[in-house]
Amino acid sequence: MPLKIALLASGGGTNAQAMIDKAASGILDVDIRLIVSNRPGAGVIGRARKAGLPFLELDHTAHADRESFDRALLAALRESGAQLIVLAGYMRLLTPAFLQAFAGQVVNIHPALLPSFPGVRGGADALAYGVKISGCTVHFVEEKVDSGPVIIQAAVPVNAGEDPDSLMRRIHALEHRIYPQALQWLAEGRISVRGREVRLAPGKRQRLAPDGDWLVWPPLEEGF
Repeated sequence: MPLKIALLASGGGTNAQAMIDKAASGILDVDIRLIVSNRPGAGVIGRARKAGLPFLELDHTAHADRESFDRALLAALRESGAQLIVLAGYMRLLTPAFLQAFAGQVVNIHPALLPSFPGVRGGADALAYGVKISGCTVHFVEEKVDSGPVIIQAAVPVNAGEDPDSLMRRIHALEHRIYPQALQWLAEGRISVRGREVRLAPGKRQRLAPDGDWLVWPPLEEGF
């Protein structure tokens, strides 16, 4: 049975699109029950509309505080029947009450190799620091920002003098692969968490070898 998910996004929704495409192709075994944006008119809503998926524009500025907004968000997510909450460029901190309601069932992607460079400027901060390797991380969400157990990471070299946009394009291309892969592992029930260690049980799909200057661990599987 497909894993029932809800996507939360604040912007264009390119990661959401990657999931929509993989689900439509039958590679990603998820049922997208709802796509929510806290910014009316965000690009992700257009993607949801084009795909014929349920969506909700929930303007955070119409609520008195973060707690009241999250209560409204929780009500919508519960009504959708979502089992897993997927943050895909969602630019708001979740309240403790929200995370308790979906304990262990919220995942996020971050454009840096955690635990280094957490926060909203993770990718830019890594580049400004002068790292030689950067990348992205899919992780479970806890109350502390970008601190939850890591599911999968992808690393790319930082070329000398590289334009920030060029680096982020390469990182985003891997985000669009590793995030659906992580969701598929969760859909297959192959992920377990012991403390901070995330373990992946063996599967039936063939593991892919890197075909470029990148490294993903655990390795991507066929279709991703």
